[in-house]
Amino acid sequence: MDELLEVKGSTLTVYVPEELDHHYAEQIRVESDRILARQNIRQIVFDFRRTAFMDSSGIGVIMGRYRNIGLLGGSVKAVNVGEQVERILRISGIYKVIAVETGRH
Repeated sequence: MDELLEVKGSTLTVYVPEELDHHYAEQIRVESDRILARQNIRQIVFDFRRTAFMDSSGIGVIMGRYRNIGLLGGSVKAVNVGEQVERILRISGIYKVIAVETGRH
């Protein structure tokens, strides 16, 4: 799990794995909440550069972190979002509540 989460200053970066399914979503949820409780985090960045697949549990983990960091006055964004994940984020409505940056320039 250490390779998936990194804290720099007040930013927690989540390096989303190739497949964000229930298994990984639960690990990310538990570990990121532990970090939020112990450190002064003001932004969570989900880095999707390696991700090819995400199911509804991935949406849940993003929205849960959005809610938790929002209570602390912080923000969430998704970066390096590929075409497949972008489609899922659009359908789910996440684009309406967090900043999303695609991997395409």
